[in-house]
Amino acid sequence: MTERRSSSLSSRKQPQQARSTELVAAILDAAVQVLAKEGAQRFTTARVAEKAGVSVGSLYQYFPNKAAILFRLQSDEWRQTSELLRGILEDVARPPPERLRMLVHAFIRSECDEAAMRVALHDAAPLYRDAPEAQDRESGERTVAAFMREALPAASDATRTLAGELITTTLSAVGKQFSESRERPPRSTPMPTPWRICSAPTSKASIGSSEKIY
Repeated sequence: MTERRSSSLSSRKQPQQARSTELVAAILDAAVQVLAKEGAQRFTTARVAEKAGVSVGSLYQYFPNKAAILFRLQSDEWRQTSELLRGILEDVARPPPERLRMLVHAFIRSECDEAAMRVALHDAAPLYRDAPEAQDRESGERTVAAFMREALPAASDATRTLAGELITTTLSAVGKQFSESRERPPRSTPMPTPWRICSAPTSKASIGSSEKIY
């Protein structure tokens, strides 16, 4: 079946009833499974519809094309990660240095847990990265800026901006290295740094500790 072409990433309609909500959830769940199994190159709306047990026509009621499905998966991933990191940075009950350590640990653990899916979404990015909707995602810059004002109250705005950019750039670089590492290497080969980190045991206690990640 020929993949339907459309430049839009926006959902055609939002589910209003429980049945419609369940249908969209089933489509997205199937999309995750198809993406994980087939990869971005073999990801099609027909395969997703078959996996979800719905007709392609039903799928098109909510998603105009495969790029819209992939963008929805990526948007959900962005939102979940942003909410996780924002919750840590805005936890004023903890001192800033502890929050920063927790931020790094939580980000790395998130990358470990979702490595395979994020690699697949990274491969699919060319399908939607230039669309207007893809430019609207929240960057978290305001959250980081507020944290830096609290962590470095005596520093100048320029210094706080630089420190915040250093944090976000470093985390982005780590995420990119995970994507470029692709798959977990065989036991007989040396592990790249990302996979060594994922293999290290992590406890709730260690997340708030002063141990360093190298």
